[in-house]
Amino acid sequence: MNKIPVIHTPDVNSDTQAKINLLGMSKDELAAFFVSIGEKPFRATQVMKWIYQFGVTDFFEMTNISKKLQQRLHDTACVTPPTVKYKEFSQDGTRKWVFEVAGGSLVETVLIPADDNKQFGRKTLCISSQVGCALDCSFCSTGKQGFERDLTPSEIIGQLWVANQSYMEDVAPTERENRVTNVVMMGMGEPLLNYQPVVASMSLMLDDHAFGLSKRRVTLSTSGVVPKMYDLAKDIDVALAISLHAPNDELRNELVPINKKYPLSELIAAAKAYVYDENPRHKKHVTIEYVMLAGVNDSDEHARQLVALLKDLPSKINLIPFNPFPHAPYDRSSNNRIHAFSNILNNAGFVCTIRQTRGDDIDAACGQLVGQVADRTRRAKKWQESIERRQQS
Repeated sequence: MNKIPVIHTPDVNSDTQAKINLLGMSKDELAAFFVSIGEKPFRATQVMKWIYQFGVTDFFEMTNISKKLQQRLHDTACVTPPTVKYKEFSQDGTRKWVFEVAGGSLVETVLIPADDNKQFGRKTLCISSQVGCALDCSFCSTGKQGFERDLTPSEIIGQLWVANQSYMEDVAPTERENRVTNVVMMGMGEPLLNYQPVVASMSLMLDDHAFGLSKRRVTLSTSGVVPKMYDLAKDIDVALAISLHAPNDELRNELVPINKKYPLSELIAAAKAYVYDENPRHKKHVTIEYVMLAGVNDSDEHARQLVALLKDLPSKINLIPFNPFPHAPYDRSSNNRIHAFSNILNNAGFVCTIRQTRGDDIDAACGQLVGQVADRTRRAKKWQESIERRQQS
């Protein structure tokens, strides 16, 4: 593990606080901004390309706009990503950025390179959407930190912007085109509880004038905020993953408490609606995420219940070996148990994969992100009290 403090983030200084941050603005918002300062709307696409495709934050380096406009932008606007507090490198190639956002809280972002030794292979960025998490999934370290606030579009898309720039700085010049290829909204927070900023950020990821990612390379993961799943199907075409983790309501109520509000029958109905969109070019399946907890949700009977639950939902299943965190009340299922569970699903006709644990030596694996949260829910205090009670018993 290699932990490197970062002293400077580009274009962040005291006078930017009085300026308009263009990072995170949609094409329409940028066009409206340029009209408001007496410029033509097409300037929006010009500046978007400089910001997102070339990583330029200095308006004087944007050579296809006039010097007069360069000066005006310098005086009134800025391109300000969240500040990188430090970054960590795992032995397996995973890297983690810890960002300081407005108010001083910390959020975490993880880049996971494909384990195939290809120079220009897949690189997946796991992005956070909230400071902490408003949900309290019992197997997730993030939820134990409580919840502070939603992230803004500039703080969300800024994670991708910084990852692209930072990655190119950290590697040899011959590899500097090796940018992020996939994005998963699976970091800190529940994305659908921060709906508009998340959708706006994903739209920039897809926009050809910004990052230009394929819609199949941007995935949103939800624990099951059912009404927003229906909205998502109408508003943007991205891949959908569902943090399921249990095949029946009784167990899921314990592991994923939002299930008490939106039980499995409603969740599966919303997932089917997402898959069977009116546009035949849209969503063909969802990914089901299922953490493997020893003696809790990993029996053969649980696997058979999962088969029955998903029988009419086009889906692929991703089994996630539990990643421990301090004082976690669970253990990881054994490899033999995970493979036995997987075999039942495969034999029933499902595509079932087992997620490789990456970045656990820097606490960057699934369920381990914590950041630093000014908790407004008292959940962090209750979690600490429960730890103390267990230690005393």
